[in-house]
Amino acid sequence: MSQDHLATYLNDHLAGSLTAIEILDHLIEEAKDIGPFLASLKTDIEADRQDLVNLMALLDIPQSRIRKVSGWLAEQLVEAKLEVDDQSGGSLRRLERLEALALGIDGKLALWQTLEAASSVDPRLQRLDYGRLSQRAREQRANVESLRIDAARSALRVAA
Repeated sequence: MSQDHLATYLNDHLAGSLTAIEILDHLIEEAKDIGPFLASLKTDIEADRQDLVNLMALLDIPQSRIRKVSGWLAEQLVEAKLEVDDQSGGSLRRLERLEALALGIDGKLALWQTLEAASSVDPRLQRLDYGRLSQRAREQRANVESLRIDAARSALRVAA
């Protein structure tokens, strides 16, 4: 396995985790009714991110500033798009943020599954409990999906 490929892959996911945390910060601010769940989810995602950071440190893979900045810029563009689409900060914005968060959690699950598979050929990757991490991602995804579906009902309801 190429160390460069591994570094790129892990840094891409690290940048994605930062984007997820930014999305959660916005949701927490705007969606007070689900704030406790979102705060708990943010804590879990920060813990998952720290597991990734720790793995990268053990593998002597530096964090890419370019990827962090790129992720931040992408998140800022998404925020601008959301502002244009739903200036009221209403139901469409919530739906789209929850959907982005759901996709990010899907990506994180793919990360853990990929690293678990790669650990069979690279013992350095056997340092994390991928089963636990994957299960937590599945639970996060299921909980966000429930909120996403509720948001879809509200955002896409057509007045009769």
